[in-house]
Amino acid sequence: MTRRGIVGVLTCGLGLGLGVSAGAARGPTDAQLAGQRITWPVDGPRVSPALRAAIGRGEVGSVILFARNAPSRRALRRLTTQVQAVPRPAGLDAPLLVMVDQEGGLVKRLPWAPPAMSAARMGAALGTAGIRAQGAATGRALRAGGITADLAPVCDVARRGGDLARDGRAFGADVATVSMACTAFARGLGDARVAAAPKHFPGFGRARVNTDDAVVRVTASRAVLEREMQPFRAAIRAGAPMVMVSSIVFPALSPRPALLSRPVVEGLLRGDLGFTGVTITDAIDTPALRPWGGTAGASAAAAAAGMDLVIVATSEAEARTAVRGVARAIADGRIRRGDAQAALERVMALRRALAG
Repeated sequence: MTRRGIVGVLTCGLGLGLGVSAGAARGPTDAQLAGQRITWPVDGPRVSPALRAAIGRGEVGSVILFARNAPSRRALRRLTTQVQAVPRPAGLDAPLLVMVDQEGGLVKRLPWAPPAMSAARMGAALGTAGIRAQGAATGRALRAGGITADLAPVCDVARRGGDLARDGRAFGADVATVSMACTAFARGLGDARVAAAPKHFPGFGRARVNTDDAVVRVTASRAVLEREMQPFRAAIRAGAPMVMVSSIVFPALSPRPALLSRPVVEGLLRGDLGFTGVTITDAIDTPALRPWGGTAGASAAAAAAGMDLVIVATSEAEARTAVRGVARAIADGRIRRGDAQAALERVMALRRALAG
């Protein structure tokens, strides 16, 4: 299916009828609704018995891979084949969403795969066609390994002294260049039938440290932030099927980290920017989110804020902690069951669009 076809699935009506075999009349269980919201890491180069069992119960809908999972092309393909081969309950049996961070440069989980340049080099040296070609080459390599989503491109506008500028992860320092480049790369991924996930909404460019290391606050005004989120607007207009939301605190927008803030997720991203696809968090098991309840509490809060998928990066055990946190929040009403069902339907639509 083309990129346009993928987007069409997401933007049309989503009455998907997600009854599952273990109680079709009731629909998915709380554990299934919760587990399907968590993007699970895989502990090693093979599927563990515990992960296999969770997939079989319908409590896993997506996984994220790292360098530890794919030391070679053959190992990657073996692992993704194992993941997809686990039988799943009817109604939840679309191919799992398999994702990776493959930006190029410093953040490139598969060192043997494209892109050949960092975002900074692409933005400086290539035009629209060249960057789209890099995205397409990346997408083809990922697809060949069984990966269906790339947590890229970076749509943040680099700022002097910022973490992304220092690491070469942003396409440039002006809105027009970044808008062109991130849209071109995302379209290239779509050409290869790999879902792009523009990140880190509403913008990471002014952050001086990474949220993997500490709580980060960006004190820019709302007007500045809205100007610097123009690349996200461009990527959304171009049909990006996913958007990753940052764990940074933007006081001008909300006192909470962006991915825990309903005004940011539902008000700004879905409301003002009109995004109708799948929202996904940056890593939830990070020092930046420890003050907000750790993995269990932050996962529940992110889901309640409107995040469709919550990434756990460290371990399968930590993913189970996240599932328990979200399941408790569904059971006690902090997450409305209808909202959980709608999130699942958006994710299932994307999984089905990427199938085959």
